[in-house]
Amino acid sequence: MNTTPMTKQGADALLEELKDLKQNQRPQVVAAIAEAREHGDLKENAEYHAAREQQGFIEGRIQDIEGKLGNAQIIDVASLPDNGKVIFGTTVTIINMDTDQEVTYQIVGDDEADVKKNKISINSPIARALIGKSEGDDALVNAPGGDVDYEIASVKYL
Repeated sequence: MNTTPMTKQGADALLEELKDLKQNQRPQVVAAIAEAREHGDLKENAEYHAAREQQGFIEGRIQDIEGKLGNAQIIDVASLPDNGKVIFGTTVTIINMDTDQEVTYQIVGDDEADVKKNKISINSPIARALIGKSEGDDALVNAPGGDVDYEIASVKYL
């Protein structure tokens, strides 16, 4: 069984979503199906079909989350000793050597990645180039648009 890395924050967010699905959304859709059944002929009942479709989506999402959490290796980077190296979960500030543009990313699992929130996947070209390096090191990123040279300005274990 393959385990996938996940930050503690990512696991907590999935657990919260799972709790909402099981405790709030699932009972609501069951009630909606029961109410739609009372309206009679199920073949022509759009409310019933919509509620059943929603139920299928909710049950699928519950299974998906439970599967992800079951295969997750949850890493709380804040509890690890800060040795200054870039590892999974660290927050890294890098400087583009050509443009002097500075950007900060947290390296997270595939499911948690969200570039708008500056969270990049462990499997992204930038993260692969940064892993194992330390503050002050240079990292050459093989990006789709060509090679980009970055300097690691800071590494934080948050």
